Order: sequence, then C-alpha cells, then structure tokens
Amino acid sequence: MSADPQAAGGFRTALSGLTTRGRSFFAAGVAAAVCAYVLGQPDLLRVGLLLAVLPLVCVAVLYRTRYRVAGSRRLAPSRVPAMSEARVHLRVDNVSRIPTGLLMLQDRVPYVLGPRPRFVLDRVEPGGHREVSYRVRSDLRGRYPLGPLQLRLTDPFGMCELTRSFSAYDTLTVVPRVEPLPAVRLAGEASGYGDSRTRSLSLAGEDDAIPRGYRHGDDLRRVHWRSTAKYGELMVRREEQPHKARCTVLVDTRRLAFYGAGPDSAFEWAVSGAASVSTHMLERGYSVRLLTDTGSSVPGPEGGFGGDSSDTAGVLLDTLAVVEHSDGGGFSRAHDVLRVGSEGLLVAFLGDLDEEQATIVGRMRRRAGGAVAFVLDSSAWASRDAADPYPDVAAAGSSVPDAPAAGPGEDDDASGSSPDTGVRRAVRMLREAGWTVLPVPPGEGLPTLWQLADRYRTREEAGAGS
Repeated sequence: MSADPQAAGGFRTALSGLTTRGRSFFAAGVAAAVCAYVLGQPDLLRVGLLLAVLPLVCVAVLYRTRYRVAGSRRLAPSRVPAMSEARVHLRVDNVSRIPTGLLMLQDRVPYVLGPRPRFVLDRVEPGGHREVSYRVRSDLRGRYPLGPLQLRLTDPFGMCELTRSFSAYDTLTVVPRVEPLPAVRLAGEASGYGDSRTRSLSLAGEDDAIPRGYRHGDDLRRVHWRSTAKYGELMVRREEQPHKARCTVLVDTRRLAFYGAGPDSAFEWAVSGAASVSTHMLERGYSVRLLTDTGSSVPGPEGGFGGDSSDTAGVLLDTLAVVEHSDGGGFSRAHDVLRVGSEGLLVAFLGDLDEEQATIVGRMRRRAGGAVAFVLDSSAWASRDAADPYPDVAAAGSSVPDAPAAGPGEDDDASGSSPDTGVRRAVRMLREAGWTVLPVPPGEGLPTLWQLADRYRTREEAGAGS
C-alpha cells in the first residue's frame, strides 16, 4: 500500500490542515497588518505580512512536495488464542527521490484490542525505511480488522499537517483458548486412540466384494468376472479404502440455554471446550466435524468430515472464533444431520436442557459409537458464590468419585424446588439414554473432566459386562 501527499483533495483541503500554531500565526499576521494600516506603521505591516504568509508558504511547500511512501503491516501471529498477545509490525518505505519530513503513523485498531498506537518518525532518506511495532491483546474471541494505516505529514515549523490513509487493512483472528487434554481412550474407539484402520475389501469372499466400473488404467487382474457377467460390462474390485476414526463435536449455541456474558461465562467455556476437544482429536488422527444445534456442520459439506488435520484445525478454530448465540430452541436439525449413519465418537457441550430437548439429545446416542456430554448449569455459572450443586464431580486434584449411576428420582430432592432440578433431570435422562454425562461446575478445568469421562465410561462398560 502506498500514499501520495498530493492525492485526494486540492489546495483548499491542504489549508484545512493548518495546525493551531499555523492558524495563530495567520491570525496574528492579519491583525498586525490591519493595525499597521490604521496606525500608518509600514514596519508593522511588514511583520504582519511575514506572520500571515509563513503558514501559507508551509502549506504550499507541503502540498507541492512530491514524494511517495509505501507502508506494510505484518501480524505475528495472525491467529492468536484469547487472552494472548499478538505483535503488529509496521514498515514505511520512502520510494521517492527526496527525503521526507517528520512523519506520524497512526494505526486504527478496535478498542477491545487496546489503545490506538501512534508513532513519530524522523526524516526518512530516499530509498530508506523505518520499522515500528506494537502489541494487541483481546480477552474476547472474534475477528478484528486492523487498519487502515494513517500517515500524517508535517512541515519543519509545525504550521500544517496533512493526513493520508492507506487503503489496505488486515484481520486478526482471536480464537478460543485451547487446553491440552490427556490421551485417554473413550468409547467408540475400537482400535485404539486415533489409530488409522484399513478396511480391506479384497479379503472378503468372492460374493462379498463390492465392484465398480472399469476405468482406464485399472489392473486387469482386479477384474471381478462374476459382476462383469451380471452387469454386462467390465467390473473391477474396489481398492482398499483407508478408514479413519470419526469424532463429532456438538456445541449448544441456543440463547435460552446460557446466561451471562464475558470471557468467564458458561457459553465461552463451552466454546473453548469444543476447540480443545477438536484440536485434541485431530492430533490423534481423527476426522473431526463441528456441529451446532442449528444443524450447521463444519468443515465438510452436507455434514461431512474434514480431511487434512492442519487445514481442518484452522477452519474449526476460525469458525469457533465467530460463533454466536442462535435464536433456535431445539436440537432437531442437529439430530437430522446425525441420522446419516454411524458417527463414531460424539462429544457434546450443552447448556440448560428441558425434558423435550434432553429426549432429542438422548436419541443422538443411537448414531454414535460413544457419546460424552458436558452439561453446564448457566445459572450456577452466573452466580459463582453459589454452593457446588454437583457433588459427583471431583474438583481438580481431588480423588475420583464413584461412577455416576443415578437411579430414577435420585437427583431430585423431596420438595422438587431445588434450583438445579431441571439440570439434574436432564443429566439423568441422558445417562439413561446411554450418554456419559459430566455436569460442569463453575470454573472447572476441562482436562480433569476429560479424565473423569474416561474413567466413568470404563466403569460403565465394566458394569454392563458384569
């Protein structure tokens, strides 16, 4: 990007750039000239003309000065987790044949990233450059525009300032915080944690092979003669298909399911948890898909899963950086997406659930090899001073409690007026549907809950086997 002091506007625009000093000099000169005319003092008239003409000369010189400067911006990094800093590097190059005067740089940044940075640069020689940098930080995820960069030109006497703006800007993506999770083995992982499995169709029986039409270049030794005779065209056996374990991360974005806002709210914890699980599973070789209650699926089209792990991780994090509350009230659309077939491991981050929505979420268990749900009581998160309503979840560093095998009505008190009765009922309904459910106390860390989910699931499997 480049800027030209003569671009956009004429001499009248340059006059509007007079500083307070320049306006004061011009006003003093005009006043002295008027007094000299009234009093008949020619010496005073010369002084008045000098004071009045000096700002105009500075404007003309600054306006007619022909030099061009080019500016660039570099973000390090361009994608940063929330509550972390990124550094912005600015570079100004003098691409003209004459040196510049005093320059002041100002970059436009959103107020959530910090104060607007300003820099003063001394004379830049022809072909030279100057580099400056500043830091930005955001506690809130999102996409924030940086720029355009503004350049202020001033004369040596400080009589006039001209402001020119570059046209280019950059975008800083603040993604949710990602916590490292321990390597555990949850349900739905028949061959180990993230192992790539090969489904060898060639080992099947002659009648079980799934053929396809012959294509140019196929090996004739793979011709399936029985199917060729049946369909009347040349058919070949399919090649061995690599099969990767799948994981679907479901995020509840319903507005009515969460209370409060800010980086420490229940909704932000759920978004950060979804980012942590997605990144963790991709690192273990899984094909990961992000699904919301609205039925939108990322990254694959029509509910498909992502391919390359590095590209998929970037797409998922960028999506979670801008995810907002939805106005929907149910999981029907998400349930329809999961009805395609087996979804492997299903990990859900849920807010407040009524009985109807708990029933719909419970049905999702039938389409997954394993299902783990983290349920957040947003009212408990909104009031941090409330007592811990989840006695069956251990705090960080404490001993692991027994497997939560709650019976009907066990979670409800006698009066039925407990403030977390609705949440407890939803937790019980999901457990009865086959989910491994962990209520999330305010401020609890996901790594601890992730380990508990594995231990709970192991005990559930052992209980079912006995």
